[in-house]
Amino acid sequence: MKKFTVVLLIALIALTAVFAGGSKEAPASQTTKVGFVVINDENDLGYTWNFMNGMNAAVDKLKAEGYNVELLVSRNHLEDSTVTDANIELAGEGCAVIFNNSYGFENYVLPVADDFPDVKFVSMTNCQSQVDGRDNTYNAFAAIYEGRYVAGIAAGMKLNELIEAGKIKKDEAVIGYVGAYSFAEVISGMTSYFLGVRSVCPSATMLVQFVGSWGDATLEAAAAEALIAKGAVLLSQHSDTTSPATTAAKHGVFHTGYNTDMTAQAPTASIISCRIDWTNYFYTFIKNVIDGKENPSDFCGTMADGDVKITDLNTAIAAKGTQEAMNKAIEAIKAGKLHVFDLSTFTIGGATATNDQMYDGFAQVKGNATYDGYFHESEFQSAPYFVGQVDGITWLNAAY
Repeated sequence: MKKFTVVLLIALIALTAVFAGGSKEAPASQTTKVGFVVINDENDLGYTWNFMNGMNAAVDKLKAEGYNVELLVSRNHLEDSTVTDANIELAGEGCAVIFNNSYGFENYVLPVADDFPDVKFVSMTNCQSQVDGRDNTYNAFAAIYEGRYVAGIAAGMKLNELIEAGKIKKDEAVIGYVGAYSFAEVISGMTSYFLGVRSVCPSATMLVQFVGSWGDATLEAAAAEALIAKGAVLLSQHSDTTSPATTAAKHGVFHTGYNTDMTAQAPTASIISCRIDWTNYFYTFIKNVIDGKENPSDFCGTMADGDVKITDLNTAIAAKGTQEAMNKAIEAIKAGKLHVFDLSTFTIGGATATNDQMYDGFAQVKGNATYDGYFHESEFQSAPYFVGQVDGITWLNAAY
């Protein structure tokens, strides 16, 4: 009897090993813990809210396919050593992959990656994974400059409407832009937005106020107030809260947003927003981890991929013909016929821009991105590296 029991036990162990090694469904039956370290929380109704929507949708999709995924979220972190602590804690709790959603987190993540070589660390909107010498670090971003260009068209159409109605003169088509920091990600976004505006409203100019914070509603509102006081009749933003939208509504000017549809917060002001839809990236990355497949160390989603999106147009206040103008641009971008940083559409210092004027000297991946008549943004690395100060945009400060 004892011999039979031993033989049966050996057989069961062998059978289990076969199924564990040969079945594609076996990993899905195991619990995979996914960590997420975020700069704010869902209450910002902007940046982190958008990220969490993408993550939750990805997890729901994986669960619907039979994958057992547990999400652990660490919220409201400044760009400091608490990010290191959060990553250590999540790695210690058994997370197979940990995502971090803010640019300034990366340097606090990399040391943890050295201590947990079996955990995959993803720094969203960052840029060191191709050069940091580590096998378990990843970066991801999207070509949001495409979405900003299209949102700029909606803004330009509104400016044209105001000009044609005699509410402003051509030289009063002034946009105010609330920027978080004066570095490549923000500069690339605000410039692509401006180029979208200029593509339909050539007389438009733009004032930029930097606030030195990603998500401070008070600072963003103050910057918006200052821009309106200087003549801005329409606001936009690269900041995390909805306060520029609500400030625009308060003063009777218009607005285009970022990360989320802000028309609910400012129905009389906010025309449209652009955003990154992170769902597909999160879903694919986590699924690949579970299935034992490799992920790219540096990923950039595009409008053609469905990762860059435009929110529904607020038709109650949008100018007539806006949707048609945006649709035309979207199709041209997807087809590769419209290049946002087309050198024929802007100048720097009154002349055609050069690569040295546009390419960020601090970019991790170097190269000549200026050829075929346009600047190739986010093709060498996913994180933006355009830093050109184009004519028509005035920086009111550059301290951040």
